[in-house]
This record gives sequence, structure tokens and C-alpha cells, in this order.
Amino acid sequence: MAPPGPDWTRELDLEFSAGDEGAMAAAYRRFSPLVHTIALRSTGDRATAADITQDVFVRAWRFRSSFDPESGTVPGWILGICRNVVLDSLSAKGRQQQLVMHAVATPETGLTRDHGIDTITDRVVLTSELELLGEPQSSILKLAFYEDLTHQQIAARLDLPLGTVKSHIRRSLVHLRHRLGEWNAAS
Repeated sequence: MAPPGPDWTRELDLEFSAGDEGAMAAAYRRFSPLVHTIALRSTGDRATAADITQDVFVRAWRFRSSFDPESGTVPGWILGICRNVVLDSLSAKGRQQQLVMHAVATPETGLTRDHGIDTITDRVVLTSELELLGEPQSSILKLAFYEDLTHQQIAARLDLPLGTVKSHIRRSLVHLRHRLGEWNAAS
């Protein structure tokens, strides 16, 4: 790797690893434009590049104790974090696109491409939240939401006691109300 440059010194590596805030500020001033450029070229989106730049330096500060000045330099270490954050961002973007495509293409949803993006987004979020519930709660709510089955029909189909199905539905709805409320508040 090329030397970090005349304005970055071995002393700054040592100060950074010791938790010196001045060294972190120097690293941000010196390397944030480079990190932003790499992120922008990788993602093609200025907002995502700004988020990645912020995330890189938050991670650098949070995990500064794992930086070993004997193994490398702060610039190299920051560029390694940048590479990982960019890959994470691209991977998450790919997963999100797959979820949207799945939501649009899933025949049981009753959705067509004519539905608005809000409907698709709501569907993706709901599908993700249902998956997070685990089993059998996820299956129970899918049968209730997507197949419009009664509690008794769900109990019969899943071979579960009716009271168990009702309990799972009640607790799952409370959980979903809380989670979706957080999502709506954030969006």
C-alpha cells in the first residue's frame, strides 16, 4: 500500500489507536472526501454515499480499539471499512430490490404493477415483519391475512388448538402494531 501521505504520520496512527479525538478529526478531514468519492462511484447515489461516509467514520471510531498500528495504517484501515460498508450497502440494496420484485410478482398478493409504490412498500415491510415473527406465528398470520381463514380454519389446517391460534394471533398483532408503528414513525 502506498504511504498515507505527508500529512498523515505514524504518530497520528498511534494517537488514533489510543482514542485521541483530535486524531479522529484529522482522519475525517483527510479521508472523508476519498471515502465519499469511493462510495459515490460504487453506488451512484449521493445520499447513499453520504450515509456510507458517515457510517465508515462512526464504525472507525466505535471500533478504534481493534485498530493495530503495528499491522497497518489508519488510512488503509479506514479504506477497508469503506469497502465493507459499500459492499453491505450494495448487498442490502440488492435484497431490497429482490423483496420488491417478489412482492410485485407474488400471485397470492393480488397486487399488480398498477398498484402504487406505497402499497408495494407496505407489502414488503409486512412480509418482512411476518417472517421475523417466527413459526407458527408467521404461518398463522399469513393464513389469516392472505387466505382470509377464520381462527377455526387456521387451527384445523395447522393442527393446533383453537386457543393457541387465538393467543398467537393476539400476541402477534400486538407485536406487529408496535413494529409497524415504529416503521411508520420512521418513514
